[in-house]
Amino acid sequence: MASDAPARVLALAGGVGAARFLAGLVRAMPPEDIAVIVNTGDDMDFYGVHVSPDVDIVTYTLAGRVDRKRGYGIEGDTTAIVDTLGALGHETWFRLGDRDFAHCHHRSLRMRDGVGLGAIADELRRAQGVASRILVMSEDPCPTQVVLAGERRVHFEEYLARDGAPDDVTDVDLSAAQRARPGPGVLDAIAHAETILFCPSNPIVSIGPILAVPGVREAIAAARAPVVAISPIIGGAPVKGPADRLMRGLGHEVSARGVAALYGDLLDGYVLDTRDADHAAAVEASGVRTTVVETLMRSPEIATDLARHTLALADAIRASE
Repeated sequence: MASDAPARVLALAGGVGAARFLAGLVRAMPPEDIAVIVNTGDDMDFYGVHVSPDVDIVTYTLAGRVDRKRGYGIEGDTTAIVDTLGALGHETWFRLGDRDFAHCHHRSLRMRDGVGLGAIADELRRAQGVASRILVMSEDPCPTQVVLAGERRVHFEEYLARDGAPDDVTDVDLSAAQRARPGPGVLDAIAHAETILFCPSNPIVSIGPILAVPGVREAIAAARAPVVAISPIIGGAPVKGPADRLMRGLGHEVSARGVAALYGDLLDGYVLDTRDADHAAAVEASGVRTTVVETLMRSPEIATDLARHTLALADAIRASE
């Protein structure tokens, strides 16, 4: 199991894409040498329990329990609780499995006892045999709000799961994260990491909220570790999720090159898919070293190879300094 010693590799992560990459990363290196800072901007209360969607996706994936077809939830879980609530007239657009519900209920009970989200995330990952440390970006409420045409504002989970991620995005409000405090161990993990990775996650609503927490971006910029990102955009489109709609709505180019531009001078290295090889020169012109490999993680083997190539790029950057 993981200790409290500083992790060699620190990853910033959102949901499904990040979790698949992390599953490859723990096969490419000792999992106890990895720590993950996870987005909590998607957190929301459903059915009387506190749900941390990204934290749970990462935990279930690293525990080998995730529903592989959906990329979230627990494989083979039942939905008796939500189905019964629906029969009683409750809205059930957020589908939460029964065992998933139990973990969220545990989280809620512990929060009522005054335990912070960080300690609870650690309890849950230990209970499921996850060796890598899981750190929450903040224990403060950090709801990400999506602003739509007509100034209509919705929580990101409402935008995604309830409304189906409509195109009329005009802004994304990260002000709650900008007022929050970094979660326990976050700044220390950044300061002591040998390598920092930005997982192939939505740059606006997964990595963006983490970087918005005061002190996080500054700590990464000051870190001695090489910072390497993996593009979540392949051939001009995200593999999963609404990154294209959000980037386009905020005026960003929807491309691997556009994601690199969003991260700007934080990056030392960048991993692009083979289908985006023609973007590598533009990224390297900004002073960022690149590598071009298969990034569509259609199998565990591809995810593991991607992790190895990403670590090799970080090692090459470190050796050249």
